[in-house]
Amino acid sequence: MWTYRGIKVHWLGHDSFVLQGSKTVVLDPFKAKGEYKADILLVSHEHFDHLSPDDIARFSNASTTIVAPKMCEAPLGPFKQEKRIVAPGTKLEVKGVRVEAIPAYNLNKFREPGRVFHPKADGKVGYVVTLDGVRFYHAGDSDATLEMKSLDVDVAFLPVSGTYVMTAEEAAEAAKAMKVKVAVPMHFGSLVGDRTDAERFKRLLGSDRTVEILEKE
Repeated sequence: MWTYRGIKVHWLGHDSFVLQGSKTVVLDPFKAKGEYKADILLVSHEHFDHLSPDDIARFSNASTTIVAPKMCEAPLGPFKQEKRIVAPGTKLEVKGVRVEAIPAYNLNKFREPGRVFHPKADGKVGYVVTLDGVRFYHAGDSDATLEMKSLDVDVAFLPVSGTYVMTAEEAAEAAKAMKVKVAVPMHFGSLVGDRTDAERFKRLLGSDRTVEILEKE
């Protein structure tokens, strides 16, 4: 657990985070442990390692609001909680927490020639979450896009493992372009990538940005 300006930040592995402030925000829980119950649960896209029904059930209760893009609407259908469906560019306030949906897509990660893993047209998202005055950015599964590079946030959770997302080198490029105080690597140690990707990301940034490598809980 890491605390930033009074907000407890828990990394539960892969792209899964819990933010504990005046509200509890859970992002992309997948094979995650913990007894947290989300006031707001954010899902970036429909892939199994981001939209996990078992994890959503574990980290939510009747009062949880689930925020997700359109492609998640059908698989989230069995859940009776309030749902807020977003598209890239959507801005909304949920229980006093400001949520902005940021486009998340690949530029150069291909499943086959001409077909990227995460096309922009699909409407997958990352999120900027403003909780108790602190702006957190969760990139989802994305490359170093122009939208990402233009962000002004306090903390950025950035994927670093390559294959489906940014490499450590691309993530460092994005972090240098962004206005961000602390960069936190993610998307390693589970399906692809390992801690060496996070450590390389930190070395590449050097003194340009503060980097926190969190321990999985």
